[in-house]
Amino acid sequence: MNRDYPLEKVRNFGIIAHIDAGKTTTSERVLFYTGSQHKVGEVHEGETTTDWMEQERERGITITAAAITCFWCKTTEPDKKDPAKKYRFNIIDTPGHIDFTAEVKRSMRVLDGAIVIFDGVAGVEPQSETNWRYADEAHVSRLCFINKLDRTGASFERSYESILNNLSKRAVRMHIPIGEESGYEGMVDVLTMQAFHFEGDMGEEIIASSIPENLKEDAKKYHDELIERIVEQDEDLMSAYLEGNEPSVDELKKVLRKAVIANEIFPVFIGSALKNKGVQLVLDAVVDYLPSPKDLPPVKGIDPRNGEEVERKASDDEPFTALAFKLQTDPFVGALTFFRVYSGTLESGTYVYNANLDMKERVGRIVRLQADKREEVKKVFTGEIAAAVGLKDTKTSHTLCSEDAPILLEEIIFPVPVVSMRIEPKTKVDQEKLGTALHKLSDEDPTFQVAADPETMETIISGMGELHLEILVDRLRREFNVEANMGKPQVAYRETIRGTADVENKYIKQTGGRGQYGHVKIRVKPLEPIEEGAKIPNNVKREDHFEFINNIKGGVIPQEYIPAIEKGIREAMDRGVVAGYPMVDISVDLYDGSYHEVDSSEIAFKIAASQAFQTAAKQAKAVLLEPIMRVEVIMPEQFIGDITGSLSGKRALIEGMEDRGMNKAVHAKVPLSEMFGYTTILRSMTEGRGSMTMEFDHYDVVPGNVAEDIVANRK
Repeated sequence: MNRDYPLEKVRNFGIIAHIDAGKTTTSERVLFYTGSQHKVGEVHEGETTTDWMEQERERGITITAAAITCFWCKTTEPDKKDPAKKYRFNIIDTPGHIDFTAEVKRSMRVLDGAIVIFDGVAGVEPQSETNWRYADEAHVSRLCFINKLDRTGASFERSYESILNNLSKRAVRMHIPIGEESGYEGMVDVLTMQAFHFEGDMGEEIIASSIPENLKEDAKKYHDELIERIVEQDEDLMSAYLEGNEPSVDELKKVLRKAVIANEIFPVFIGSALKNKGVQLVLDAVVDYLPSPKDLPPVKGIDPRNGEEVERKASDDEPFTALAFKLQTDPFVGALTFFRVYSGTLESGTYVYNANLDMKERVGRIVRLQADKREEVKKVFTGEIAAAVGLKDTKTSHTLCSEDAPILLEEIIFPVPVVSMRIEPKTKVDQEKLGTALHKLSDEDPTFQVAADPETMETIISGMGELHLEILVDRLRREFNVEANMGKPQVAYRETIRGTADVENKYIKQTGGRGQYGHVKIRVKPLEPIEEGAKIPNNVKREDHFEFINNIKGGVIPQEYIPAIEKGIREAMDRGVVAGYPMVDISVDLYDGSYHEVDSSEIAFKIAASQAFQTAAKQAKAVLLEPIMRVEVIMPEQFIGDITGSLSGKRALIEGMEDRGMNKAVHAKVPLSEMFGYTTILRSMTEGRGSMTMEFDHYDVVPGNVAEDIVANRK
């Protein structure tokens, strides 16, 4: 079986944006124009293809990333029915709400490009910045699409300026609008110097015409500006341009493509997805400028057998290499494991090697996803995104590869949960099902964590926000038939130390027979960041906000007891010393001690180290840390005094204000503990016209008086 489409005609890209910028509406137009569906589903009608979950349709927001496959022939191509002219698009429509940011993070890891959508009224919004940062981290090429230019208050210039000021100076306009707000008609392409209008019920007829007289001067100015930006990327083109020879459109597109793939230029397109204007031109731009898997450097990883770096080129002839980036429980086929193929091919019914677990698993079936619908395939090729049925032990971030040529790809790093709640089953029947259901949900979502409180034995669930946990509990009820009661939201506090301490501790216990003897000397201090690329000494173990330094010389403590000492310290860190919260960002230096040939044991050294650490942490000025959120509140100007006053009363640090279309936006850093239920308060204060977004920013020390109350409540 051979691949349907050559690799250079494959585009893997995501659609990312802040909530309500129009991602899902754009995705629906993409599916319609590519012929994947014959009816456009609207978000406000709850009939979209990519927002297929009941919770998504009820709330009108995207919760889970949906994968869709479709085929596109450029609008300039005369023979659009010729399969040889078509390009294969593997698209992931991602959520815009900050509580589901893990979906964006993992999608960016496996995509080659992205369309970043902006609201033409609001411009760059908080989640736009977060998504852009994730794309930067993953080196993903981007096209920008300023949407909703038909709305009251829309402004292309203001939105474009917000991209330049907040995201990248390397953005460059490809279009200028013909009219704005209710008078928005189409756009001028400043590269080809053509005007475009869209006719027909769904804007399927694209009418190219000459540029309106009132826009000719602007179009010429921005045409020259665009050409200068492009020729800067190529010395030969630059020399010819300086000699007075303007390059052809094809030459310019070729150089622009290289610049976009290298993230040197971010082209900006415009339109209105809801009014069916401009989406087809963005799809043409995906073909012209976003990379195929062949355009990107080989994927790099580690050979688990010897630790050496290895790489895989994007080719069907290379050994199979894929990354599992998402798990999903499907009511019809069971567990689905989404994966991106970086090299080689995979057939259903064969075995695949999991490099993280050092084990083989059988791939029962392979399916391509069309949101919640499945198309079974026998074989997948390099550059494809598909899902496997039958992998029992593979988790998110695991590498799937050929056993003969193993490779371990870099894992996806997810944000830390900041909100916790107590959960308990309503009945005994629910109790039996709750553990299994929570385990499946935590496998699907790495930012959803489940733990048992060691003191109360209650089950504690943690996530990215109140909405995140609310959705997951709703899924428990609908998908797993588990009814559960929720406690109040709890803040995921942490503890750390501000100073240093040197402590010696002996654990000696004499009984009738063999005794217990463990003796350690440790030094604790705050963990200092290391420079990127700096080599970590062999005696230093550094991970998870913790550093353990083994400075034992001359066998004063036998090496077989060192792991027990580290384990004792880690367990003491999990319990904390201020209010019982986990401790972070601590360096522990084990530099001396002693042992007894008969009485020493692993348990004795573990207890000695645990006691020593608790004493040292108290002496080193242990403090409580709380999550600080980056908050943006948008409201009509007349409410700005009330809002800033209410935020100040919540220990907020107000960082600034700006115009956001017809409204005002207030930026602040606020402790999470003060923000529970604030959405309801905000609606009440602004007559229902205010909105808020909140994103984790950092941990900071809790003020003394507040810390005292927290400690008292824990006791």
